[in-house]
Amino acid sequence: MIIDGKGLSNRLDRNMKIEVQALKKRGIEPKLVVIIVGNDPASQIYVRNKHRKAVKLGITSIIERRPEDFTQAELLALIYQYNQDETVHGILVQLPLPKQIDETAIIRAIAIEKDVDGFSPANVGRLFSNSHEHYPVSCTPKGIMTMLSHYQIDPAGQHAVIVGDSNIVGRPMGALLLNAGATVTYTHILTANLPSFTRTADILIVATGVAHLIKAADIKPGATVIDVGMNRDENGKLVGDVDYEHAKDVAGAITPVPGGVGPMTITSLMQQTLELTKAANRRTLNPVKV
Repeated sequence: MIIDGKGLSNRLDRNMKIEVQALKKRGIEPKLVVIIVGNDPASQIYVRNKHRKAVKLGITSIIERRPEDFTQAELLALIYQYNQDETVHGILVQLPLPKQIDETAIIRAIAIEKDVDGFSPANVGRLFSNSHEHYPVSCTPKGIMTMLSHYQIDPAGQHAVIVGDSNIVGRPMGALLLNAGATVTYTHILTANLPSFTRTADILIVATGVAHLIKAADIKPGATVIDVGMNRDENGKLVGDVDYEHAKDVAGAITPVPGGVGPMTITSLMQQTLELTKAANRRTLNPVKV
């Protein structure tokens, strides 16, 4: 089974567009601010794609572009400005940042109720403590959980192996799966004999940035394989961390690259923008009856 992230993303986008229109009729205009510092080519592409999706859905999207030599103090002041702006519901600072800026300090500065990326320590703490509150989580793992749910792949009782331990994908992905009842094993660059772990996975999530790291022989027959990787091969073709052409004959379900996880990441960002918008306007949407 091919897990069609692009198709699912399109369906969810149509529903969100209707939801945005309904909010606007009630005088509520979802607004997302994306701040990008410097000229990193990949970051420029990501920001452009986020902006296009927001505009498509009717979400107001503000892009704040700043030069490479922008200081940490200036960036903190800009974030504080939007923290105080009640018309803004989500704030995202595109990573990576130039070397003169402390990413941790910047992430901590974003108001937790506008932390649309789910990176703040408070929201990460809610995730790892399996809080039952509504809070944002990292968008790629959120998108993966949405795909698993849509394709009726239940993590409960399954062995999930995560390859990659980044704060953006690997660690929050494992927490979400653990909260969903899976038994989770984390692996990473220092893991010895990696295939001995991946071959035991009922659900295998690969997020390393190493093209074709996982071969067909590294996969348990019938496993669900989620490929987060986005790499260019020697011919410039976009490929994942999994050798898709061979792995699809072994896996029970698998995401392609492109067309798998990528579209769902941006869709998840927009979903969380709407969730934060509704949370900020809870009294308007759910007036208390006297």
